[in-house]
Amino acid sequence: MTLTARALRERCAREMDNARGFAGCTWLHRAFLAVPREHFVPDRVWWPARGEDGLYNLYDRTQKPRAWLKAVYMPGVPLITQIDDGAVPPTGPATGAFTSSISSPGVVIELVRHLAPEPGERILEVGTGTGYTTALLTHRAGDHGNVVTIEIDAGLARRARHRLHALGMSPRVVTGDGEQGHPACAPYDRILATASVRSIPPAWLRQLRPGGILLAPLDSPFGHDLLVRLEADGHGCARGHFVAAVEFMRARGQRAQRPYAELGWPAEADPGPWERMCVVAGPSGQRIRSR
Repeated sequence: MTLTARALRERCAREMDNARGFAGCTWLHRAFLAVPREHFVPDRVWWPARGEDGLYNLYDRTQKPRAWLKAVYMPGVPLITQIDDGAVPPTGPATGAFTSSISSPGVVIELVRHLAPEPGERILEVGTGTGYTTALLTHRAGDHGNVVTIEIDAGLARRARHRLHALGMSPRVVTGDGEQGHPACAPYDRILATASVRSIPPAWLRQLRPGGILLAPLDSPFGHDLLVRLEADGHGCARGHFVAAVEFMRARGQRAQRPYAELGWPAEADPGPWERMCVVAGPSGQRIRSR
């Protein structure tokens, strides 16, 4: 199993050697090869597309280990680890709302590359999930209390902590509402959100050091989320732009629909391409405008 996993990891890395993958980032390539993604994937996960019966098929490691492992290392495929906030048990094909997953290898690599953490930096991750992205961040930043990760679901946090410790990693895993950040360990050099929000929580901006970087998926009127990269001014405000189109599950506290005009988006029907937009966020909200 180990040799097979290593071979699949190497093949997955080769397939992500492109502009939206590693994009020449050698340290990230090394981290991907060093961290066993399969270690963080539950034995039972759902495939993210419905089958002919309208249900999401369950991949069970104990019954079909090769199919499960191949799914783990498909560059563009996320695997669903929770449906309806855990109300649906992973016992067979199911339907419902996805509420937690391990993002596809390609998406995780793109996130971490845009975050661009440096060794020794203090990083806050909002949305621990399985702990896989946490492991990549810890591999880069160092395992001396540099990485703090917060997860609203106590069960997910507990399992992620166990998986990380089993690999000899000890980032600080906190159970709590990620929208509030974790002020006890602030200020942070980087903050990464792995759940999308409709508006940037002010607590994240307050907890960034001057010049610190925030990377988060932001709900948009374009039919998908947009990954926004903001630089903090040290006074609770930040400015930046969008770097990629992505799809993420919504943070629990921001699932309710809100008019985009209330969220700072342009009122015109055609605001222009998102690549040309700038984002300013602060205590009074956010504003998105064409550059």
